[in-house]
Amino acid sequence: MSQSLVDDPAEAALGLPRPVETGPEPDPGRRVGVRRLLRFVVRRPGLLLSVVVLVLVVLASFWPGLFTSQDPLKGVPAQNFRGPSAHHWFGTDELGRDVFSRVVHGAQLSLKATLIAVLVAFVVGGLLGVVAGFVGRWVDDVLMRFVDVLLSIPALFMSLALVTALGYGTVKVAVAVGIASVAAFARVARSEVLRVRQAVFVEASRASGARWYSVLGRHVLPNAAGPVIVLATLDFGSSILAVSALSFLGYGAPPPAPEWGTLISEGRNYLANAWWLTALPGLAIAATVLATNRIARALDGEWSRQR
Repeated sequence: MSQSLVDDPAEAALGLPRPVETGPEPDPGRRVGVRRLLRFVVRRPGLLLSVVVLVLVVLASFWPGLFTSQDPLKGVPAQNFRGPSAHHWFGTDELGRDVFSRVVHGAQLSLKATLIAVLVAFVVGGLLGVVAGFVGRWVDDVLMRFVDVLLSIPALFMSLALVTALGYGTVKVAVAVGIASVAAFARVARSEVLRVRQAVFVEASRASGARWYSVLGRHVLPNAAGPVIVLATLDFGSSILAVSALSFLGYGAPPPAPEWGTLISEGRNYLANAWWLTALPGLAIAATVLATNRIARALDGEWSRQR
């Protein structure tokens, strides 16, 4: 038997108890960080409301059954054009379908398209910016001139041109919106990589003989990712507007799919006698965009200054 498992004779003679081993204590730094984050959010009612709105939209997009049990595609013609009430929170449309259930289920389509658009812009634009900033020389010149061409074209016009070439549908609209946002991500990623590449710790890592991919993965990318992530949060709201605009124009999923832009497009024909068909889905879009912009502003400025 190992000596560490045998009681010390002196301790046994004195009747002293053996120390009880305990598991690792929780990291106090992590607890302090969580408390600081909660305090930061609670002290800002607008930010707290924005977080709640965004959480509700995410829950509606993944689990719409939490908010409504009604079928968004099934209508009751006898109940058409009913105003907002306790039974139909957002009223009913021209076919007697519950508008609230259509908005809730439409969050899944709109948020899916928005996530794809932001992911395309983040990956493609970030890759272009990292390569241009890290490699430099003629590669930087060629990539940045391409980015300048993209910046010279209005994003909505480019999205329209791309979706016309790709075809109609939610995913194609998302890809078109994402490609139209690539230039902004490329510019921000390049500027951050150039800033970090000239830092003293990066030069020291190179001088110590580290490989280029080690310098890029361990030093440059982690320190340059922050502003790009904040831009992705800001672009989330812009992408919701762009996806909804293209759906409003008829480039999204075909009816009766309840995309947010499609709901507004269908309701504009009945503004005189059924204002809720356009106003309430538009309010959902506006609340989501404002919430994401408020969170992005908090991440970009307020939280950084507090840290």
